[in-house]
Parts: sequence; structure tokens; C-alpha cells
Amino acid sequence: MSTVTPVLPLVLLLGLALLIAAGLCLFHLLWRFLGIGVGAVWRGLGPWQVGRSDQRVPVVGKGEPARLGYWWRQMWVDAVSAAGYGMRVVWTALADPWLGRYVRNLFHGRRPSGIPGTSRGSRFWLIVAVAPGVALGAMLGAALATVVLGVVHAVFALLLGLVWLGCAVAVPVLRGVERGWLLVRGVRVKCPYPGCYRPVPLAVHRCPNCRAERRALRPGRYGVLWHACGCGHRLPTSRFGGRGKLTALCPHCDRPLPETAGTTRVVHAPLVGGTSSGKTMLMAAMVEGLHAWARRGDLTVEYASAEDRRTAGDLNQELKRTGWAHATTGGQPRALMLTVARGRRRRLLYLYDPMGESVSDAERVRAQQYLAHADGVVLVADVLADPKVRGRLSADDAQRAGAARPSAQGPWETYQRLTGELAALTGRRGRLSVAAVVTKRDVLDQLSSLPVAGARIDGWLEEIGLGGLVRALGHDFRSARYWAVSAHAATGTGPLEPEQRRAAEPVLWLLAASGLKTGALIGPDGGAGGKERRLRLRGTGDKERKYSPA
Repeated sequence: MSTVTPVLPLVLLLGLALLIAAGLCLFHLLWRFLGIGVGAVWRGLGPWQVGRSDQRVPVVGKGEPARLGYWWRQMWVDAVSAAGYGMRVVWTALADPWLGRYVRNLFHGRRPSGIPGTSRGSRFWLIVAVAPGVALGAMLGAALATVVLGVVHAVFALLLGLVWLGCAVAVPVLRGVERGWLLVRGVRVKCPYPGCYRPVPLAVHRCPNCRAERRALRPGRYGVLWHACGCGHRLPTSRFGGRGKLTALCPHCDRPLPETAGTTRVVHAPLVGGTSSGKTMLMAAMVEGLHAWARRGDLTVEYASAEDRRTAGDLNQELKRTGWAHATTGGQPRALMLTVARGRRRRLLYLYDPMGESVSDAERVRAQQYLAHADGVVLVADVLADPKVRGRLSADDAQRAGAARPSAQGPWETYQRLTGELAALTGRRGRLSVAAVVTKRDVLDQLSSLPVAGARIDGWLEEIGLGGLVRALGHDFRSARYWAVSAHAATGTGPLEPEQRRAAEPVLWLLAASGLKTGALIGPDGGAGGKERRLRLRGTGDKERKYSPA
């Protein structure tokens, strides 16, 4: 009995300490430490004030002036740092004030606030029962709070992992959807500028706020739906989000692309012909013809950029002032770009007007890299340059033909130098269409030595000795169609609107081959309109208008 009696007080003191520890832990400290930890985690996810710096956010690099997407890395950095900060705050609160002050005061016989006990008995109970219970309860509360926070953090990490996985899956899905949309619509962007003409899989986009250039503006590690520029401006990452409204540049030559380049199918239509064959005036007539169709409400035609509008305006002013266009000079041509729409479908038309010397030999033809992107070819045929045709003319007609300054290179010679290199550049000549346009129709109407160009221009070409050209075009290309046009009657002062619309038919035919519903605007045979047309041209006084070819 004497051995059991001393143990009983110890058991009672231990039980009392455990009771104090359990009550203090379950009903106070666990929730207090949880509140401290959750508040610390919330503060650790900050700063919540706009404009305050955060050392965890990496500096914007020089290569791509954008912040990495929050989902890519910063989400994990913030979560880990906030979780660690919450844990540290809980154990810091345990160390001070609970263990460092409150428990220490209790073991010294003082109340937690530091006030000494009023009697020896109270100081005794504070030291032997309350102090151990508070210490044990504080440690149990901190430990349980840490475990609960750890479980919450694990669940939160799982949710973050699902978010990261969703974003990671969304990146290739969004890229694939956009790529598929472009393939279905046939949108393949090419640079229209001389010396480049290269494909543009992804343009360089310029921030409208700070003018910084972005070379990777698409779903990726910098953002799924938008990128945050270094200046803070949000930039959409896809065409569906409005990326097409941003200024786009060619990534190879850093020159601006038309606004519709990334959303509209491009139709490349080079005009090929010898020097002084009438290419420039024909192109001007084609552009005026498209606008003539637009005035009738059959098309919607807009210049792709201010530079295109200025180029076309300068050319029209020159034609109105002098009645003719200067010969194309310089190196490779810049495409004249127009947006042509009919109904809900739209095409971006690239018209190339190279200088005539570009087809003078095979090496120069090979240097015309834009031909590699051609969707169709406009063969500008100056039949007055062909020796067979010139041999059929009387003396008076030969004088009239000489005044028209025929090209130094006939259409058959031009075709021979073009066809082989075109096949090498495109690899698909047999899938291209060719629109053969006989120019200087106003001069041809004055030559009595030649038959009248009727509705079937191909038959007329065979009749005047160019049947080999007709057969070669029909054999080498997927399809060929023929026109005879007076660009002189369709441009300058007092142009004939029916002739303008007629001049646009070769382009409308090439656009129809791309899927634009412009076939209904083209005449049934693509011919010249027969005798009625010839009389109309002669009756308007065009006979006295001197023709100066471009």
C-alpha cells in the first residue's frame, strides 16, 4: 500500500495535464493555429495590391517580351512558397508566444501574461499541472494544424495539377484547331515583298501599347488564351480571340503584312509577259474592273493596305495624265494586294507585275521566287510581237502596229521561257490554270490584215498562226481560257465600264478556281465580244487615241 500511494498523485497530475492539453488543443489552439496558417497562406499568395513588386516573378526576357503564363511555372512557385510560409508561421506562433512566453511563465509560477501567482498553492498548480498541459496542448495543436494544412495543400496541389494538365492539353488542341481551320479554308500566308516571298507560318505581332514585337504569339508557355506583354497589355493568342486585329509583320523581312493575311485564303496571280506587252496597264484595268463589279454590287473590293491604295492611286493618276504607264523597272515586284469578297467568301488577291526582262531568259525566270506560290498565271500575249503575225500585216497595218511599240518578245517565246522554270518552281504546273489575255485590242481592231477577234479567242489565235501556243497551254496546264482586252479603253480618262469589267474577268476566273463564287460574272466563252465589240471600240473615237504600251 505504501508503494502505490506516491504514484497516485503523479497519475492525477498527469491526467490533469492531459485533460488540459486535450481541451486546449481541440477547443482552442488547433483552430487558432489553423486560422494563423490559412491567413499566412493567403498572404503568401500575394501581393494583392496592383503594382507591387514580387521577387518570385521572373524578369521579362529579351527574346520574347512577355511574362511566362501563370499556369506554366508561377502557379507552382506561388503554391509552394505560400504553403511553406503557412507552415513556418504556425510553428513560429508555437515557439513565440506559446512556448517561449506563455509556457515559460507557467513553469516559473507565473500566469501566461507574466503576473505571479497569488499563493504558493496556485504557483504549485501552475508549475506541475497547467504548464505541462499547455505545453503539450500547444505542440499537439500545432502538429494537428500542420497535418490538416498538409492534407489541404495536397488536395490543392492535386487541383493545381489538373489545372496544369488542362492547360497543357489545351495548348496543342487550340493550335491544332487553328491549324485545321487554316487548312480547311486554304489559308497559307506568303510574304508579298521583293526579296522575300517566303511562307509565314506565324507572323510577328506588335503590341499596340508599347510596340514590342512578339514572335511566339500563340497558345504556349507564355499563355493559353492571351499573353501578358511586358507593359502589362493582354494580347490574344489565336485568330478566334482577335489576334488578326494586331499589326502583323513578316518574320523574315520585318515588313508589315495585310490585316487579312492570317484569316483569308491568298490567291497569287502573277502577270507574265515581255517588255512593253502591256502588263502594267492590264493590271490597272483589272483593278478598275474589280471596282466596277463592286459598284454594281456583285463584289466587295478593298485594298489590303494603305500602301496598296496609294500605289493604285498613283498608277491611275499617271494613266489619266498621260494615257499610258511607264514600264516596270527595278528588281522583283511587290504584290498589289486586294481583298475580294462575294457573299460570305473572301480572298486576298496578290497581283504581281514583274518587269518584262524577268522572262527574257531562264535564269531570270528562276529568280522570280513568287512564281513558286502561284495559284494561276495571267499570260499577257502581245500578238503584234510575233513574227508570223507581223508577216501577215500590210504596209499600213505594219506602221500602225509599229506605233504600238510591240514587245521585243512574242507570246510563244515568253511561254517557252516560262513553262519549264514554272514547273521547277511550283512542282505542280499541271494543276495550275492559265488565263491568256491578248492585249492592245484597240490597236488590233484597226488592223484590216488580221481577222476579227470573235468570241473564241483561242480559235482566233490559231487562225493568225499561234495555234502552237494554244495547244501547249491546253496540254501543260490544268485549264486555259482566253480573252482579248483593251486596257487602254478601260483606264485613263473616260474609261469604258463594260471594258473594265471585261478586263477583270481573267482574275475573276482564277478566283473562281480557288472557290470564290465569281464564275457567274464571267462571259460564257471568255472571248472578245465579237463584231459588236469591235464596232463599239471604233465608234468611241479610240482610233485617234495614240496607244503607248507599258
